[in-house]
Amino acid sequence: MISVLRRMDKILIICLLSLFILSLFVLYAAVHEGDIAVFQKQVIFWCIGLLGFLCVCFVPLRLMGLLAWPAYLLALLGLALVPLIGDVHMGARRWLDLGIVAFQPSEMMKWALMLMLAHWFASREPNTWVNFLVPLMMSIVPAALIVIQPDLGTTLVLLFAAVAMLIASGFAWRWILYAIAVSPGVLYVLWHNMHSYQKQRVLTFLDPQSDPLGSGYHVIQSSIAIGSGGFWGKGYLEGTQGRLHFLPEQHTDFIFAILAEEGGLIAVTLLLVLYGVLISRILTIAGHAHSRFGALLSTGIASIFMLYAFVNIGMVSGILPVVGVPLPFVSYGGSALLTMLGALAIVMRVAIESKGNIPWQRPSSPLS
Repeated sequence: MISVLRRMDKILIICLLSLFILSLFVLYAAVHEGDIAVFQKQVIFWCIGLLGFLCVCFVPLRLMGLLAWPAYLLALLGLALVPLIGDVHMGARRWLDLGIVAFQPSEMMKWALMLMLAHWFASREPNTWVNFLVPLMMSIVPAALIVIQPDLGTTLVLLFAAVAMLIASGFAWRWILYAIAVSPGVLYVLWHNMHSYQKQRVLTFLDPQSDPLGSGYHVIQSSIAIGSGGFWGKGYLEGTQGRLHFLPEQHTDFIFAILAEEGGLIAVTLLLVLYGVLISRILTIAGHAHSRFGALLSTGIASIFMLYAFVNIGMVSGILPVVGVPLPFVSYGGSALLTMLGALAIVMRVAIESKGNIPWQRPSSPLS
């Protein structure tokens, strides 16, 4: 046990603890004059998640590989049950209520799919039709179940991570180009099967002022909050957009606006640096992994973290359409936080099995 703790990657630990502290400060600012129980629940989620993080760090990668199929099938079963017995919140049926806690199977599926794809590609040669189509179907089936919930944001994250895994596994670019060639047709079908409010989000992204009190309200208010923060911010617990509740969903999807308003450019830069260091470190660990499975898995996890941060900050800033994607480790939400901590623990296990002491440098051969 002591040897495992000593081999833990110190940079990952510092990033995680920094995000933990920052997230609690920002969440408290978002809810201190509203539902303080939200803050208390998130503290409990963090405590459970950090305990689970330590437990996962002791699980060998070989055992994780054996759990790939069961984890994927369990997540797929959860997604299949959502349309039948799932709970509806804010017009979307995404949650399964287990009595003690409600969770989103889609959150579990993102990481289960990464585990499954890493296990699949680690033991097979790329550039064959079978080894391309099978993982593609493994990704499309859960994506289809998630998009009908509806949850367009998670669907895009899932597919992006799957494509990142395909590229990292060594498939020739012509295979990726084949997929890109059919993407216009897929987008056409997707657009005509989207819910009206999802279409409106895309149209609002192009022109938020077209409906300032309706679908454009979120983006306009978050832009005001971000812009009013300036360089230094208005001061902790002094933000007006959040304190006066002009900003909707300020403790979940739009929590970045609270950070920007109260902490200004300084706080935003700190968060971006933490994300940059975290993702760079995960890729460095992937480059020094002792197994192809560990390298692929770390690469997939890094791609999800990167896309989460990019999409959330982009939609809150008004440069991307509004989709339901949380800010990693900062937004309120038990399912997202616990699964992200579990994923980061897997990366930590890759570092531990690589003997620790991974140098701070760019990975020279990520999947060698």
